[in-house]
Amino acid sequence: MNGSVCIIILNWNGHRDTIECVESCLTLDYTPYEIVVVDNGSSDGSEEILKKRFPGIRLLQTGANLGYAGGNNAGIRYALAKGADYVWLLNNDAMADAKALAELVSMAGSDPLTGMVGSKILCHAQPSVLLYAGGRIDFAMGGTEHIGYGCEDRGQFDVAGDTDYITGCSLLVKRRVIEEIGLMNEDYFLYFEETEWCAKAKAEGFRLVYAPASVVLHKESASTGKVKGMILYYVTRNRLYFMGKNGAQKRWLKRFAADLYECCRYIKRKDRVQVLNMLAAYRHWISGYMGPLGGLVKRR
Repeated sequence: MNGSVCIIILNWNGHRDTIECVESCLTLDYTPYEIVVVDNGSSDGSEEILKKRFPGIRLLQTGANLGYAGGNNAGIRYALAKGADYVWLLNNDAMADAKALAELVSMAGSDPLTGMVGSKILCHAQPSVLLYAGGRIDFAMGGTEHIGYGCEDRGQFDVAGDTDYITGCSLLVKRRVIEEIGLMNEDYFLYFEETEWCAKAKAEGFRLVYAPASVVLHKESASTGKVKGMILYYVTRNRLYFMGKNGAQKRWLKRFAADLYECCRYIKRKDRVQVLNMLAAYRHWISGYMGPLGGLVKRR
């Protein structure tokens, strides 16, 4: 008997992408599953549009933009309360292959120690191009890498295996894992929250596995790309927090030098917005502030 799955799709001012994502999930070759759309306080009428388009699908309203972790955590709490065996986090700007979920669950069920499973991610605009085929974490520098990123998919990464982390674009997690390590850290707001979640799972002895037979197409940064500098700010700030919390042998000077070099590149290009965002990221990290730019909270 298949385990029950709760598919959580987080929406923030992106109902068009969300509609395509939900429609792809409605063709999944797996049962039983429930689709849950979490609306993160959208201001574009998403809630009404999605309710009208999918009247039979559960829609949760957070009432505000709680970020990636906050919005997904709301869905995870619902899933646990409903007794789901698995939770599948799927980006709203992604589209799942019909067998994507079945392959994830099959891989998760093949070993009791497997706690999280991730899909092969391909570029929506160019489906022959890889975006993710497993991930690496450089704990000393706070860096992450998507294996195969930008490569043509010729089947060279079609071997399932353990990985350092799973991208939140498509991440299946067992109920037991959530019960043991808790929810994602909402202080990050955007970026590195699922990386830290994966690191916590691995530290507790769970395997993180890449399942290449599960395929998802992704439109990269459809939400955060709308605001110039948003990605750079959160990646810069949260990388420093992640590095400080999880790096066993931190290489601070090399990290600072790399960020200074990047900042100088923006100065040379006269990109004032990006320079200011990098400076703000460091200022807030030094001061101990986390959370969203519009509602920073001091955490240390």
